[in-house]
Amino acid sequence: MQGLSVEHLLGIKYLNANDIDLIFKTADHFKEVINRPIKKVPSLRDITIANLFFENSTRTKLSFELAEKRLSADVINFSAGQSSVKKGETLIDTVNNILAMKVDIVVMRHGNVGAGVFLSNHVNAKIINAGDGTHEHPTQALLDSYSIREKLGSVKGKKIVIVGDILHSRVALSNIFALQLQGAQVKVCGPTTLIPKYISSLGVEVENNLKKALEWCDVANVLRVQHERMEIKYFPSTREYTQLFGINQEILDNLGKKIVIMHPGPINRGVEITSEVADSDQSIILNQVENGVAIRMAVIYLLAQQIKR
Repeated sequence: MQGLSVEHLLGIKYLNANDIDLIFKTADHFKEVINRPIKKVPSLRDITIANLFFENSTRTKLSFELAEKRLSADVINFSAGQSSVKKGETLIDTVNNILAMKVDIVVMRHGNVGAGVFLSNHVNAKIINAGDGTHEHPTQALLDSYSIREKLGSVKGKKIVIVGDILHSRVALSNIFALQLQGAQVKVCGPTTLIPKYISSLGVEVENNLKKALEWCDVANVLRVQHERMEIKYFPSTREYTQLFGINQEILDNLGKKIVIMHPGPINRGVEITSEVADSDQSIILNQVENGVAIRMAVIYLLAQQIKR
């Protein structure tokens, strides 16, 4: 079997179209596995994986942990909030201590951009980036594309709009790279203050009118406003944001066509999206959650194939 062209999953920008295709084919297999009565396979019985989360995460961490356990790997969970990092220990010290325990793969979320790349240059383990600052979140983008492919048959030629806080979102950047690699057209929509200046250099159009953006697209991937990353106010009020960029059922009903609604979570219900829309038959949010486990199983499995014993 042909393998991945990369030794780590640090970002979508390091992958090629064949890598994405291979990950999806592998995920198809694992999706069958997780829908069986016995959901485990012994594929990684001798592999040890450390989950290092230097930032809070519930969904991504649970998804990775479930994927690892479904593959029968040994799992170490590390949360920086309860660790020596608070006492001033460096990232390298922490990781070297964990590697001394003979860890094969490290899944890491870190607040600093490039933390995964830094780690991959200094430690002898496979690194999976579970989110670095406002930079990339590759497994989220892969599961988003995989969910689009599952719903619409293909990503190629589809029109995808990413709506919301693009500036602070690592999901947006990874999605742009992944969708373009597969031949989709991408636009972003949100307040001008939340659209990064470099976005046009990525070949992405900006649409500030939500109605026009939704009329254009096949799929809307809706992001939450990341208040925790904001040191200044980017728009007057949450109420005004919702009036201009919130998606409700009335807006969707007036489009004259059915579009697919996605959200990487966690959802601020009633802000960027109403509960009615999030729970409607146009939404594939729960499919994204299910596909997240299959995609992460695929990535872990493919990287583990490169480990020399």
